[in-house]
Amino acid sequence: MKIVLLTVGKTDVPWVKAGLDMYSERLGHYVRFELKEIPELKNAGALSEAQIKEKEGALILKAAGSSEIILLDEHGREFRSVEFADELRKRLNRGGKDLVYVVGGAYGFSDEVYAAASSSISLSKMTFSHQMVRTIFAEQLYRAFTIMKGEPYHHE
Repeated sequence: MKIVLLTVGKTDVPWVKAGLDMYSERLGHYVRFELKEIPELKNAGALSEAQIKEKEGALILKAAGSSEIILLDEHGREFRSVEFADELRKRLNRGGKDLVYVVGGAYGFSDEVYAAASSSISLSKMTFSHQMVRTIFAEQLYRAFTIMKGEPYHHE
């Protein structure tokens, strides 16, 4: 089983990319982790918000394939880090499909993506840039694994 972080657009902010690379490398000690980036749409300025969400949605669903889809969405369920670790442990223990956590584009997800997702999580009631969410989530994923392993990264 592997965990994929699927994003719309590439990570091009240097300090965000450095953090994402660092946590991606650290995650490799615990799980097969992959970052997949869907290219931003060309000529998006000529498309409506609904058209952008529809086209990005089709690309997200294609990239996710038959994996379990979990959306990173402002309306999703919020977890404390320990709760997220417990939820992740349950998903990993079930086995089966790869887990694909998805960061959508600027306008969110299409109805088709929401319908295909098994759940959604929110990292905060605050809004973060789509670039920053990648690194924040990778850090929380790493934190969850250290919690599950009883390692001294997380303090409560």
